[in-house]
Amino acid sequence: MPAMASYETRTRRFSRAEYDRLIELGVFQSDEHIELIGGELMVAEPKGAPHYTAVVKTAGALEAAFGPGWYVRREGPVGLDDDSEPEPDVAVVPGSPDDYSRAHPSRPVLTVEVSESSLAADRHRKGSLYARAGLADYWVLNLVDRVLEVYREPAADSAAPFGWRYTRSEVFDAAARVTPLAAPGSSVSVLLLLP
Repeated sequence: MPAMASYETRTRRFSRAEYDRLIELGVFQSDEHIELIGGELMVAEPKGAPHYTAVVKTAGALEAAFGPGWYVRREGPVGLDDDSEPEPDVAVVPGSPDDYSRAHPSRPVLTVEVSESSLAADRHRKGSLYARAGLADYWVLNLVDRVLEVYREPAADSAAPFGWRYTRSEVFDAAARVTPLAAPGSSVSVLLLLP
């Protein structure tokens, strides 16, 4: 009896250009929240009332902290590289919405993920992705433990999912205030971010 040929299963990776074309063609349902992460299409966690409330409160607090000249985006795409276009819950970028009418921003000065069921993925997978992109200030608003996790100082680490990780992390409880790296003259109350 002849031996059966073996075939190794592979996954198809997508570029940002291909992903954007799929969106233009209407391939995804309007209620699907899809992100391109490292060339893979990922379905994002559903956004319940506490999650959405935290996104709105965080965006408002960061608008107050950063002031004029900064655009605080809510759940908008960020073009990190050729194979990643995540949609962080909140991202602070220089300028105004008009500055991004032709292309998504690529380097937010502050990126925030609001996390419940996605907590482990936001800490490790997205943290590694953002570190690889050189994003200096990454916050995870942890709704499970009601704390703010702040990640800074990206560095290469071959064991991390995308070959990079943050070397400095701090956890702040609801009573704390945190200063964004790009807005050193202001601070944000963690309590005001939580639902």
